[in-house]
Amino acid sequence: MAAAAPREGPAAPDAEIAPVDLAARVDEALRVQAAAFGLSQDEIDVRRHIVLRHLEHPRARALGAITPDGRLVGFVYGLPNDRAQWWSTVVEPYLRATSSDGWLDDSFVITELHVHPDHQQRGIGRTLITAITDAVGHPRSILSAIDKDSPARALYRSLGYRDLARQVVFPSAPQPYAVMGAPLPLLRARPGA
Repeated sequence: MAAAAPREGPAAPDAEIAPVDLAARVDEALRVQAAAFGLSQDEIDVRRHIVLRHLEHPRARALGAITPDGRLVGFVYGLPNDRAQWWSTVVEPYLRATSSDGWLDDSFVITELHVHPDHQQRGIGRTLITAITDAVGHPRSILSAIDKDSPARALYRSLGYRDLARQVVFPSAPQPYAVMGAPLPLLRARPGA
């Protein structure tokens, strides 16, 4: 297991941030996502197939937050964007409308980032996303998040992500999303901030 990433945030994470075989731990990861995102069993079943398909991509990357007793309490994964991928085909018209569709080229997509509610507000999410984007060779990162004020959106903004398009509707999603983008490397917290 790799060395832990530098500790950031209001308190040191109580987990080691390291590469993880997310396909082997997909059910554990989905339990974290279900707790953080409020998913039903039907949604978990659908997402399981999606996650496993994403992880087949040869350049997909995943990091986990693992407690000393070996539990996965957070994870992030992503891959280089490809305009032919489903996500890109959905968001491209929205980005084109704001003259932001260039963000789809040469960017790393944060596909999922979740931390179990019992371990939030400890810098784990910040460390996961900065560690994964620091390791990619792209000049920018993009992601989608539910289009409402939330701790997740505040985190993304603090890292330099800005709204590229809002009120993006994904088929079968119950609420609209915002697409956000940030140049890499992501911003770091200012000393004393």
